[in-house]
Amino acid sequence: MPKVALAYSGGLDTSVAVKWLHEQRGLEVIAIAVDVGEQRDYEAIRRKALDIGAVDSLVIAAKEEFAREFVFRALKANAMYEGKYPVSTALARPLIAKIVGQVARDKGAQAVAHGCTGKGNDQVRFDVTFGVLYPELEIIAPFREWRVSRDEEMDWARERGVPVPTDKAKPYSTDVNLWGRSIECGVLEDPWQEPPAEVFEWTRSPDDAPAKPAHVEIGFERGMPVSLDGKKRSAADLIASLNALAGEHGVGRIDMIENRLVGFKSREIYECPAATVLLAAHRDLEAMTVERELAHYKQTLELKYGELVYYGLWYSPLRAALDAFMDRTQARVTGTVRMKLHRGNCTPVGRRSPYSLYSYELATYDKADRFDASLSKGFVQLWGLSARVAAEAERKAGGE
Repeated sequence: MPKVALAYSGGLDTSVAVKWLHEQRGLEVIAIAVDVGEQRDYEAIRRKALDIGAVDSLVIAAKEEFAREFVFRALKANAMYEGKYPVSTALARPLIAKIVGQVARDKGAQAVAHGCTGKGNDQVRFDVTFGVLYPELEIIAPFREWRVSRDEEMDWARERGVPVPTDKAKPYSTDVNLWGRSIECGVLEDPWQEPPAEVFEWTRSPDDAPAKPAHVEIGFERGMPVSLDGKKRSAADLIASLNALAGEHGVGRIDMIENRLVGFKSREIYECPAATVLLAAHRDLEAMTVERELAHYKQTLELKYGELVYYGLWYSPLRAALDAFMDRTQARVTGTVRMKLHRGNCTPVGRRSPYSLYSYELATYDKADRFDASLSKGFVQLWGLSARVAAEAERKAGGE
């Protein structure tokens, strides 16, 4: 019997997919769960796939690779989609797809599969990665072929003894990794309704957060976070620790109307505590260490970088080229930023770097001032010359 390697999370959709692929396609299913920092019982997930009908079930540890090779690359680019979303789910999909495809090759599978719907972004991220890295494998997406509502899917699962981790009263669809947690479906599809407290797991409500703020010092080397409060941390551990600390102080909730790649708008809820803090700290350190023209130009490419990740084009020539540019900009982004976390807000309140471009003698107005103000008159006259010439021409034309 032919085999298919399924990207398996243990949730409703991928659990149903195990049964559907066998019933409808006559395939032996190899379920592959990739640990990118979900903090879940992966042994239970592995056994669940076997109980549903998978012939093999694997768990692949990838937290550190995800943190260093995907998250921190994106952090160097301050990658955000539409100025709000730190592309957390979008970053994980290319890695998961790469691993699933490699297992498919190793196990002699003829196809790969995922549980994405035909109207979401993740189908693009999986399919593009599979197509780039494993063009010989067929791609199967059950929920593109099988039009079924969330309620109908739950009924179908129960009829076949597939465990249903959601119910019709709380039909939320979630995705979790180190860089963030996303929540969709149910009442959240009404953009006027405030998200109920039950959808949040990583973050306290700012109203209930501690009254006393917390401070944390984040150390960077060449744009990559390496320490918290002076203690070296692995990439994955550093992110996980910040998720816990910032989440306790209500930092990292995102509620946005998002332009999906497939063409319509959706309401999305995210919890991204560590991402929110690290992005703010990284930008602050860049402000101290990156020259003005380079910093301003980098901002134009950060927008494109975030879009490439969101659009599923991680394995593209442009992303690779942008990484080379971003790495060059980070050559002196080394130092420490002190962040204040307080009731939903994170604020840089101190920064230092051995490569600081900040000069007290140039910036101060006290007796230590070394700025030669006598040069400013000529500078201002030349700077505004073209504007004055144009204005004079306008006045003459108006007088004719």
